[in-house]
Amino acid sequence: MKKASEYRHHARECRELAAKMELGEQRDQLLNMARHWENLAKDRTALIGLHPELALDGEHAEEHASPPQP
Repeated sequence: MKKASEYRHHARECRELAAKMELGEQRDQLLNMARHWENLAKDRTALIGLHPELALDGEHAEEHASPPQP
């Protein structure tokens, strides 16, 4: 299991790669992957909110230190 911040990082990477591509199926797939990573981050954040004991090292503090990335 990864931290929500790691999932958001993967989403940013997908969006950055997609931004460099021409319109098309591969670009759409990267943007779709970014949405899935963001959903995983949201789910993980919600889980940690309900069960802080499941947080990985520093994860609970990370989630409360800064707002989630768009």
